[in-house]
Amino acid sequence: MTRNQALKFDEIGYWTEIKLDIIRDYAAAYSKILNGRFHHVYIDAFSGAGKHIKKNTNEWVLGIPLNALLIKPPFKEFHFIDLDSAKADHLKKLIGERPDVKAHQGDCNRILLEKVFPLVQYKDYRRGLCLLDPYGLHLDWDVMAAAGKMKSIEIFLNFPVADMNRNVLWRNPDGVAPADIQRMNGFWGDDSWRKIAYTKDSNLYGWEEKTDNESIAKGFRERLKKIGGFAYVPEPLPMRNNTGAIVYYLFFASPNATANRIVTHIFTKYRNKGIR
Repeated sequence: MTRNQALKFDEIGYWTEIKLDIIRDYAAAYSKILNGRFHHVYIDAFSGAGKHIKKNTNEWVLGIPLNALLIKPPFKEFHFIDLDSAKADHLKKLIGERPDVKAHQGDCNRILLEKVFPLVQYKDYRRGLCLLDPYGLHLDWDVMAAAGKMKSIEIFLNFPVADMNRNVLWRNPDGVAPADIQRMNGFWGDDSWRKIAYTKDSNLYGWEEKTDNESIAKGFRERLKKIGGFAYVPEPLPMRNNTGAIVYYLFFASPNATANRIVTHIFTKYRNKGIR
């Protein structure tokens, strides 16, 4: 394959490959269980160009959308969304014309709420598996909350703690740009993250100090359950770069107990894999 000079493909490392395996493993189990019982829909809100490049070997790797299309038994319907028109167009070319696939170009926050989620109503015996995999704080809480309240949609979520730490969760929050505060509020749903991200309890002098990544992820897990309406949110899986730093947490949230058991098992299998 000749690389398209007008298109920048994502370069991925070891833990992104782990994520691809996790999504593929669960999507296959999900489709097997729901096939014949429900009209089950696959949704990828940040679908990309369809292929990635391995950082260390420069090899091509199939992205999540193309892996999803290979799952047997197949999903009844697929929706792929990307804001980048070049990536969206490239994915369309790779897929070709298929009546069960709809490729959308634009802001997933609007497209999901206005066009895709309305097609996955519980009362219509429709169910959906939705991948929300933003590079940073580019996802609105309204999308996550809508999925939770529908009771027909399960989500995998990239919780972008690296973007949060780099741009918002500073030790001295007074210097954070208003635009980045707005992005954080949009992702979290309000400014209640401040009470979790900063505490005065860890020192003798009452100074406000920044909490750790685990505490922030734990707070968001509780929010998905209590405010988002998801009955089951297993402990998220920390995803790391090659130095061992956590770049994001992979969350799963579902209304279904069986789904929770399957993903908990999958997460456990990969949680102690070690760092390359």
